[in-house]
Amino acid sequence: MNRINFKPFPELKTNRFELRQFKKSDAEKIFEIRSNKEVAKYLDRPLAKTISDGLAFIEKINECIKRNELIYWGIFPKNNSEIIGTITLWQISEDETKAEIGFELLPKFQGTGVMKEVIAEVIKFAFVEMKLTIIEGEVDPKNIKSIKLMEMFGFVLELSLEKTNIYILEVG
Repeated sequence: MNRINFKPFPELKTNRFELRQFKKSDAEKIFEIRSNKEVAKYLDRPLAKTISDGLAFIEKINECIKRNELIYWGIFPKNNSEIIGTITLWQISEDETKAEIGFELLPKFQGTGVMKEVIAEVIKFAFVEMKLTIIEGEVDPKNIKSIKLMEMFGFVLELSLEKTNIYILEVG
């Protein structure tokens, strides 16, 4: 039996943000994020083409959460119901000691400290609540902002390939 269980869904809070599970009503904003060329610039995924794509993504993610395969939060400013980004822990190892982190944020919120605040809370959740020992981050070598952000939290370069770098953060 898995010791990792995302029921009830673990909602997180920071000073300025709430992290919660996606709802069907988030489909338009999920579409906005997943269809944004700037957001997807360094990600290997097709752009969403319709709001239905946003809804399908929400349904897929929520099914994975039900199966405890991953945890995926929407990022919401407190007192605002509109999602501005996402953050996930996924690729959870079979022995449940390692996961990969991923995050994205609408361009108008980038550089405002959102991710600094949110990543800190997700790392704490991963190491304390999930009892992970390693968090990995895969990032395009040209994505300097994400690399600097990960390095700020102590992630170190583990492997450098032509189109991707793997960074790791070990529980300390």
